[in-house]
Amino acid sequence: MGKNLPAQRRGRGTSPTYRSPSHRHYGPVIHPRLQGTGTVTDIFQAPGHTAPLARVRYGTQEVLMIACDGLQVGQAVSVGQPNVDRGNTLPLREVPEGTLVYNLEAMPGDGGRFVRAAGTTAVVVSRGERIVVQLPSGRFRSFHPSCRATIGAIAGAGRGEKPFTKAGKKHHSFRSFSKPAFNVRGVAKNAVDHPHGGGAHQHVGRPSTVGYDAPPGRKVGRLSPQPKRIREKRRR
Repeated sequence: MGKNLPAQRRGRGTSPTYRSPSHRHYGPVIHPRLQGTGTVTDIFQAPGHTAPLARVRYGTQEVLMIACDGLQVGQAVSVGQPNVDRGNTLPLREVPEGTLVYNLEAMPGDGGRFVRAAGTTAVVVSRGERIVVQLPSGRFRSFHPSCRATIGAIAGAGRGEKPFTKAGKKHHSFRSFSKPAFNVRGVAKNAVDHPHGGGAHQHVGRPSTVGYDAPPGRKVGRLSPQPKRIREKRRR
């Protein structure tokens, strides 16, 4: 009797092995729904985030933000103010061309969805009815002018240069992200653990391309694309 694949176990979300330790997280890191000037009170490293986080106090309210490179404790940052300075958050329509930004909103008010990893940054290319931004991957994407972003580049660049030195540290590091630290090839497993497992030597032993309608237990290898369905135009 075969077993569920790791992707199936992770997708169900019920196993503690693949469940994110949310009790260790400090809270949502999104753009606050306010306008004004705040003060950075602390900069720290949080589990589940590659970049350091900063606590910012706006009056009686304290929020979390992704720390940019060069941010300091005691520095004043603003939200919604027309001040293009490092650490400030404002709509893309007020950001000049060529400015480095991060934590961009996909839709106005969602809190930030793009460019949130350590050491990454995006560049505002052009402004008009839509704001064109070049993402860290090199792809150009257009955003609504009301989408907010933070000025600067995210701190923590070069985090991949420090080696883990041992497997245990890598395991605990990926545990915070609810991801497996190591990926075992299917052909290296037993036949009961993976459709590509088993055999006298490591080989797939069957066509590696599976249909789009294959059950999850056999949906590994090269997945065939779902056929395009051409809808017939209704006759009036």
